[in-house]
Amino acid sequence: MVKIYMVRHGKAAAGFDGHLDPGLDALGLNQAQAAAAELAKLEPMPIYSSPLARARETAKPLASRWGAQISIEPRVAEIPSPTKDLAERSSWLRRAMSGTWNDLTPELQHWRNALIGCLLDLDTDSIIFCHYIAINVAVGAARQDDRLVVFPPDNGSVTILSNDAGSLAVLELGRSAETVVN
Repeated sequence: MVKIYMVRHGKAAAGFDGHLDPGLDALGLNQAQAAAAELAKLEPMPIYSSPLARARETAKPLASRWGAQISIEPRVAEIPSPTKDLAERSSWLRRAMSGTWNDLTPELQHWRNALIGCLLDLDTDSIIFCHYIAINVAVGAARQDDRLVVFPPDNGSVTILSNDAGSLAVLELGRSAETVVN
């Protein structure tokens, strides 16, 4: 059985409607340090990160503690928005989050399936620094729940899943907190 530690990035310096790829704000940097302190108790294992700045910045403290490299994994990036217009992105995401994957386009369902495939491809315990919807994809797949939002992972929280012979299971949900889409 492979354990997968999915870490939601620390608090971003801007919301979904404020910047296409923000880094972390001061609170987010503190959350990254706290997540690193929690995870550093584990035996070192591969570290993966979404290519987005907030996830990479959240992964850095743990990588520094372990003297490890961060592998960028595009399949765990933020859910792709159909627009780059910041106000439209935010409105679209709020609507999407209230529905199911079947309500969305084939392209977004493909993104979801690629993310699930990424988790099922792991053959060793791993840590993945990623995003709210990415963690919900994993938990939803493990629970066979088609909703976009299954639970609200807090910034810097760690959700633990397993990949046992090609089947995902939730071992432990991370801290939850209500997230507002800006």
